[in-house]
Amino acid sequence: MTVTADHALAAVDFDTYLRMIAAFTDDELIPGEPEMVTSGGVPDEIVQRMAELGLFGISVPRAYGGLGWTMEQQVLLTFEFTRASCVYRSRFSTVIGLCSQAILDHGTEEQRREMLPAMAAGRRVTSFALTEPEAGSDATNVQTVARRVGDGWVLDGTKRYITNAHWADTLIVFARTEGSPAEAPEISAFVVDTTLPGVSTRIPDLMNGHAEGPVAEIDLESVAVPGDRLLGSTPGTGLAAAMRGINHARLHVAATCVGQANRMLEETTRHVTERHQFGAPLADLGVVQAELGRCYAEMEAGRALALDAARAFDGGTVPRQRISAAKLYCSEMVGRVADRCVQLLGGEGIVGPHPVPRMWRDVRTLRIYEGASAVHERNLGRAMVRSVAAEGVLPDSYRVRDASSDEPRGGRTT
Repeated sequence: MTVTADHALAAVDFDTYLRMIAAFTDDELIPGEPEMVTSGGVPDEIVQRMAELGLFGISVPRAYGGLGWTMEQQVLLTFEFTRASCVYRSRFSTVIGLCSQAILDHGTEEQRREMLPAMAAGRRVTSFALTEPEAGSDATNVQTVARRVGDGWVLDGTKRYITNAHWADTLIVFARTEGSPAEAPEISAFVVDTTLPGVSTRIPDLMNGHAEGPVAEIDLESVAVPGDRLLGSTPGTGLAAAMRGINHARLHVAATCVGQANRMLEETTRHVTERHQFGAPLADLGVVQAELGRCYAEMEAGRALALDAARAFDGGTVPRQRISAAKLYCSEMVGRVADRCVQLLGGEGIVGPHPVPRMWRDVRTLRIYEGASAVHERNLGRAMVRSVAAEGVLPDSYRVRDASSDEPRGGRTT
């Protein structure tokens, strides 16, 4: 039986839906930020509203209960809802990117039909349990072990810095098969319900940013997992599943950086327009105008880069290098914008409840999530060297191809 999206939302065209999310951001998310900060978490009623508006299902195909928006449409939506605190997004980020895409591309049809409709409806929160004390950017160094026991598996290990783990109903856990060689570990992904004996989570005492949406550590102690909880039907495909979800999520992070920069620039421009010094608005000072202009230009560059990568994604391939470049540039860009905005706020950037300094702390994490900046720089450099050596052009090249062949016009230069 085919599962379809909620009928009220399924009938809504994208432009109407985008306006709905923009209004939700302006009318509920942004005004709700003080309550979120005071309570120390995203209020349950806001999470429920996110589910009602379909935000948990924007990337899930309609055949599995989602809204099935294209990657470009997802990026445009992200620009809107991340004008509010990026903590809100974190509550559904693991569903729309990391987990749903891994399940779509690498799960069995039974797993898709079982999990995706509940995920799209916000009834089944999923968390992506890859990072460990000794395995972050080096995902091949996963130490969590999966042992074959009868027809099932037993998992032992520790995960850390896992978004939504504290609220998750289900974990996608990455583990190496016991006995596989250290130099070429067989890594598999498992669907693990958090109610299983041996699964426990704990949140840190202190978060330096993203305090209202803390990450968690996960302990797995002799967790017995049935055989049909292996993601897909073949062991050893875990890293491929992970990268499918991570590439999707990286582009969402790039778009999040643009949305955050937009909000901070609007707030800061309002401040310098209303704040008077020496008998005139701060906005009349040339140095202030120059700072704002630089920030705006960098934000627009990030917006264009994210949209271009999304359109290439929708063209049928995953433009890994463009996505990596978008995530790298946008996360560095929003850090620069945040720092300049705090400086322009003066005392209000340090003392009091102004949203910009809170966002300044929160966006610092985005240079680390989904691959730290240094890792993206290294990976892009390596990809450039390989591609130029093999084809004479940069990876994901914009070069015009010769109509008579697949070679770039002009061919190799060496």
